[in-house]
Amino acid sequence: MPAVKLPRPRRRRLSREARRTVLWTAPALLIAGIFGAIVLSRSPLGQTLLRGVGDGAIAATAAMGLVVTDIEVEGRETTEPATILAALDAARGTPILAVSPSRAKEQLQSLPWVRSAAIERRLPGTLYVRLVERKPLAVWQHGGKHELIDRDGAVIPVRDLSRFARLPTVVGADAPRHARVLIDMLASEPDLAARVTAAIRVGDRRWNLRLDRAIEIYLPEGRAAAAWAQLAELERTNGLLKRDVQTVDMRLPDRLVIRANAVAPKEATPAKRPRPAGKAT
Repeated sequence: MPAVKLPRPRRRRLSREARRTVLWTAPALLIAGIFGAIVLSRSPLGQTLLRGVGDGAIAATAAMGLVVTDIEVEGRETTEPATILAALDAARGTPILAVSPSRAKEQLQSLPWVRSAAIERRLPGTLYVRLVERKPLAVWQHGGKHELIDRDGAVIPVRDLSRFARLPTVVGADAPRHARVLIDMLASEPDLAARVTAAIRVGDRRWNLRLDRAIEIYLPEGRAAAAWAQLAELERTNGLLKRDVQTVDMRLPDRLVIRANAVAPKEATPAKRPRPAGKAT
């Protein structure tokens, strides 16, 4: 039996005037809706209504399964996980569309150790966080206080500096701007760099180094790296800094000026007085 072909339903076509009416009224309705939302948002009652609509929509998405099930964090070394969760204002089961990436980014970047942050919602249930944390470089001494700085010379606002005691101290108002170049230069001679306890910026031109909390090294203005390499070589070959040295002045291009600690003269041993002869009895 041959198949029976059902007649195709005829599509109703709008008249030209009806189409024109739709084309003109649809944008008008959209604009009116946007305008209405703006007007509502300016009044407390309208804000409440809009917030209720938004909350209802988010609750509906949560009922569909769009909730936070996993939080992935990349780049975290120092920031505590609980601090990150507090900044995200999210936990497992939170409607994922209720998490604002822009607000979370702002909150994360206000944390002491976070230099930059990026947050993504990966539907249906993953929040992905990528952090770039600050790297502590040195302790900056200025104005009678000590602060931790990173490689950009920016202050890391932490109160307890005890765990950074091994970092060198840089001294001077403009020391943070030049600290990265100095620390990288010192790292070229790691054995000697480990003995540097402080670096004092002099006149925004050059550095004085303090080794072993006792020896002062006066680096030159324009050839600090070459002078540092020369000092390390002298220490390797001659043990220059193992002597009783107070200062090593390397500012002159053709000579070193070394000042040794003054040795106190030994006190002369007082001569023994002759014992008076006893009376004969």
